[in-house]
Amino acid sequence: MTINNMAYAVTLEELQQRFAHQPVVRANFTQVRQIQGIPHPLSSSGQMLVSQHKGLWWHQQKPFPLTLLLDDNHMVQIMSGQTPQVITADSNPQLFQFNHLMRALFQADRAVLEENFNIEFSDLGQEKWRLILTPKTSPLDKLFTAITLNGQTYLDAILLTDRQGDRTELSFTHHRLTPETLSHEEEQYFKF
Repeated sequence: MTINNMAYAVTLEELQQRFAHQPVVRANFTQVRQIQGIPHPLSSSGQMLVSQHKGLWWHQQKPFPLTLLLDDNHMVQIMSGQTPQVITADSNPQLFQFNHLMRALFQADRAVLEENFNIEFSDLGQEKWRLILTPKTSPLDKLFTAITLNGQTYLDAILLTDRQGDRTELSFTHHRLTPETLSHEEEQYFKF
């Protein structure tokens, strides 16, 4: 590596600082899930929003509408024509822990990640990076073999590999950081 390239090396600390200065991130997502025994992958797509102060809003549009809201106290699943399902840390601690982890992934929350994973961070050059997380706490170590995050300016992709050999690939595109506050409409996403 030349001295020039070393000046542009990305570190995990730098990545966390970068994400900390992104109070609101909006993006489109595509999810492809390959499940053992099912010949064709399952695909879904939609929009997501991460607010450092409010939580994660995940709105799947295809193949059917489904919205997930994650904040510090609740996870809410909303499907058209059905009563919203509310999950709290008390009612389902394992699922809630996983959802807390998802927010930590999007925000590169080093403390939460180090508590739950062995971390392998790689600078791939040209400001591209990869973060491989190997679970070291239960129940995560019983669910996943690894979670791999790839990105450059933003988090571009997450690969979840689980203990059953299933793979879930999430790709994020059209990242938008402005406005840095939630619109009135976006504020309503988090009211349930």
